[in-house]
Amino acid sequence: MQPLESLTREAQDLAGKTEHSISWHNKGISENEAEVARQMQICNACRYCEGFCAVFPAMARRLQFDSKADLNYLANLCHNCGACLHACQYAPPHEFMVNVPQAMAKVRMETYTDFAWPAPLGKLYKNNGLTVSLAAAFSLALFLVLTVLSTGKLLHEPLAGNFYAIFPHNTLVLMFGLTFGFAVLALGIGVKRFWSEITPGQATGEAIGEAAHNALRLKYLDGGHGDGCNDEDDRFTLRRRRYHHLTFYGFMLCFASTSVATLYHYVFGLQAPYGYTSLPVILGTVGGIGLLIGPAGLMWLNLNRSALHGDAAQKPMDIGFISLLFLTSLTGLALLIWRDTSAMALLLAIHLGIVMALFLTLPYGKFAHGVYRSAALLKWSIEKRMPNRLSLGSE
Repeated sequence: MQPLESLTREAQDLAGKTEHSISWHNKGISENEAEVARQMQICNACRYCEGFCAVFPAMARRLQFDSKADLNYLANLCHNCGACLHACQYAPPHEFMVNVPQAMAKVRMETYTDFAWPAPLGKLYKNNGLTVSLAAAFSLALFLVLTVLSTGKLLHEPLAGNFYAIFPHNTLVLMFGLTFGFAVLALGIGVKRFWSEITPGQATGEAIGEAAHNALRLKYLDGGHGDGCNDEDDRFTLRRRRYHHLTFYGFMLCFASTSVATLYHYVFGLQAPYGYTSLPVILGTVGGIGLLIGPAGLMWLNLNRSALHGDAAQKPMDIGFISLLFLTSLTGLALLIWRDTSAMALLLAIHLGIVMALFLTLPYGKFAHGVYRSAALLKWSIEKRMPNRLSLGSE
């Protein structure tokens, strides 16, 4: 390893020269990835933040950062908690301008586009995330509203919550089977490409268990010390971790509700609508409440978080995804409350349109970061169990 003074002089030189970006770009490295590489060189000399999260011990296993795969891996391993930024002596306004969370966020956005399938949809969503999300929701909801109008009335006699009187069961299965299947296929192809590039090694049961544990607990949103992230300033708070948990587990409970309802229908022959005390409705209600509170909290944090903590260019994409989650839950709960009224058809059409828009955009926005980050966590769990040939950093 080079002496700190030598690396410091190199960092000063690289911080002020555009030739560095050009030379990296010629190796297939983007300017954003070149900036991560520059900052990792400085961090690898300092190593003050080595105990904060998985990024820095993974960094310490490398002397060079000229691999696109390594840069994508490290970027997706970063949870953007902000702890390293506020601990860094080289952070802005220092001339080295080290801001690891922001640099990593920009590269993560590139991975969503680089590995997206089909690629044009990834680029479209990257450049117009908020517009695409809301336009898709509005268009699909309007299409379903017009479909209802063409076959009947939006305001009708109460139908005792019978959704199938508005849209036949097989029609709903076909619509959502196709959209959900597309989302799973697109995400699957994207993460497979990412996984193949980072060449993770052999996954053991122990490594898989640890990675799943870290992902489900959002371990690295604790700032490395258990006190949480930095949001508006250098104060630590667990709000971001808790809002993420409410969002994720709210989503999973809603998914579980749909899965149980499917079992009721096909296995036990029990037809919807289900009572308020039935398992599908209880799961959906609890999940829906979590999916209201979580996205509302994440939206507030996104709008109020320090500009140093992320990539401002991604805000429209973030807001679009959070808005769809919130609207999915809001319209779903409204449909549950007023399903026995004459407004059911209208509420059902709006809710289904928003859900379909959410599924169609899942592979290209912030939902994808959870999948790629889980893959990166598994890569780290595998890597840390392999011999460290450098033997320079702590495990």
